[in-house]
Amino acid sequence: MNAKQSILEKIKDGSFALLTDEQIAKKLRLGKKEALGLREILTALVREGELLRDSRYRYGTAEQFGARRGRLSGNERGFGFFVPSDGTQEDLFIPHRALNGALHGDDVLAISVKGGRSGDEGEILAVLNRGYKEIVGTYRREGKAGYLHPDERKYSSDIFIPAGKNNNCSDGEKAVAKITSFPNGRAPSGEIIESLGKDGDFFTEELALIRAHKLREEFSAEVTEKAEEQASRPITDKDLTYREDLRGKLIITVDGEDTRDIDDAISVEKKNGKYFLGVHIADVSHYVARGSVIDKEAFKRGTSVYFPDRVLPMLPKALSNNICSLNEGVDRLTLSCFMTVDGNGKVLEKRVAPSVIRSRHRMTYTDVTQLYEGDKTACTRYPDLTETIKLAAELTKILKNARASRGGVAMDIKEAKIIYREGKILIPDYERTISHEMIEQFMVLANESVAELMTERGMPFVYRIHERPNEEKARGFAEFLSEAGIEVKFNPAKVSPNDYRKLLESLIKNPIYPIVNRVMLRSMMKAKYSPENEGHFGLASDYYCHFTSPIRRYPDLCIHRIIKESLTDPERTKSKYKAFVGEAAVQSSECEKNATEAERDVDALYTVAYMQDKIGEEYEAVISGVTSFGLFAELANTIEGFIPLETLPEDYYDFVEERYLLRGTKNSFRLGETIRIRVAAVDWGMRRTHFFLIKKLP
Repeated sequence: MNAKQSILEKIKDGSFALLTDEQIAKKLRLGKKEALGLREILTALVREGELLRDSRYRYGTAEQFGARRGRLSGNERGFGFFVPSDGTQEDLFIPHRALNGALHGDDVLAISVKGGRSGDEGEILAVLNRGYKEIVGTYRREGKAGYLHPDERKYSSDIFIPAGKNNNCSDGEKAVAKITSFPNGRAPSGEIIESLGKDGDFFTEELALIRAHKLREEFSAEVTEKAEEQASRPITDKDLTYREDLRGKLIITVDGEDTRDIDDAISVEKKNGKYFLGVHIADVSHYVARGSVIDKEAFKRGTSVYFPDRVLPMLPKALSNNICSLNEGVDRLTLSCFMTVDGNGKVLEKRVAPSVIRSRHRMTYTDVTQLYEGDKTACTRYPDLTETIKLAAELTKILKNARASRGGVAMDIKEAKIIYREGKILIPDYERTISHEMIEQFMVLANESVAELMTERGMPFVYRIHERPNEEKARGFAEFLSEAGIEVKFNPAKVSPNDYRKLLESLIKNPIYPIVNRVMLRSMMKAKYSPENEGHFGLASDYYCHFTSPIRRYPDLCIHRIIKESLTDPERTKSKYKAFVGEAAVQSSECEKNATEAERDVDALYTVAYMQDKIGEEYEAVISGVTSFGLFAELANTIEGFIPLETLPEDYYDFVEERYLLRGTKNSFRLGETIRIRVAAVDWGMRRTHFFLIKKLP
């Protein structure tokens, strides 16, 4: 055994664990020259990943240090927070001196440090994986070299771009840099691999966000070619052998005016007091085989991503907009969920079967609402649908009441509807109609029915779960309600969906309702995908999945395969998908999270562009957020603006976090209060609109 191996063994067996090189040298009675050699050996062992070294220059293994694995969340001011991977312990504050070269997004090993801030301070011992291999920012030339200043504010280091590595990028351009090295104690080095356009240009900023979220825009030639091959396949008698022929039934689709990928259709009938609801979903799995190049690409994307001016689809257009889209008047292969529902909203029978349909009408939400309201033009145009829409509306109300009685929480948070048309940005006031509720209730019922059926059959599955709020968050919500003068009638330790439903119902006509709804949702866990059925708290569902959108969500496509295969060979299906559903759940949850963040970032960009033309105009708004540095206020169209603390009436303000209150000696501002504002400015860098407070309203 050589000296290096001997030292490593002594540290691993505990003899020299958590000692400095000087302490180890003293134990070994080494001379000055040998001690220098020992330091080189220890440094090499750290570099090779065999050992770790802390800021006190002690050496040991991860276990000996009590190191935990997690991710670093950076801050533009140079410090960060260590977020443990297991989620069982609190985050650790990491001061700049203790980062040891770690940057935002890196997978790291960290330890707690005694004597830190309130005992929650930590130190990074090692970087396991770099979070950013490529990064988006603005290029600044300095002589022959330059720097890329990242758009991601949490990434606190610029990227050094050596001479000859800027790919002809001009000063002030947005660009993507590939990071090539992380020199110890210096800024990362890299090279420009793509120039995006002039910094500050609207569409350049949008493209930068797409790149920053690593979204996949174009499909490879191979994927596109295979998709076109599948789309050109005619429907044959063989395809229809095991399918129920529903082409003679009155089946319609209901979507937004601009929808291109139509993956769900409905049929409603009533006999002997029972409602017969059919939810018919595009059979994407017929055209996208598991393990094919199209499937692998869909798995990587996880979901379609929707922006005001474009869609980044999960599947190529030949599938998503063509053969898989349930277009009017053409035969389409589907997977249908049939449900028999009584007058109390109870599902008496349910089944799923492969089918073929021919959509009678491509309806919009506006069309259906007009039919429901008896609009003469709509009734004349669609005489065959008046009875169907009447029945559908009846069933919608029954299902809505049934869900409410079970405790389903109204999770209809208002979101801005941003429309980009002919170079103009439109953001109409928020509107929710009977037609939106209709499709939502029908799709939710189908999702529940399918999840319950597959659970009963013992199939491996991808569930959509929504866990119960933890006690701490529920208690914080209760405190907010108390401070807002609302009586709290639930126990935070065991809150139920019914508790939240009753609360919202009691406030339905109160101006504070949307704010309470928002704070309530923030207090709840995030919905995610899971191979284990843990129910859906918000919907008060014991079984739930995503079945209704296989064109744009991978979990739906995955479970379609499981459903179809389980109908003919359940045992083989169990073994085939047992491991994969866990992998699909994790990947889909991550992709969904990234897509949601990207959509919000781009929507914020469009909102700023829209509000730029509104500077100087006055509106009524509701205080939607209270912080130590100012207020957030929301307009009727859901656009939110920021009122900086320094622009509020002169006073000494105290931020009372648990009460969502900014309290001054003369003035106070609380969540939910109505105010009058003027649009003051827009901040393109922060993608934020600034308001100026005119006055509080009674």
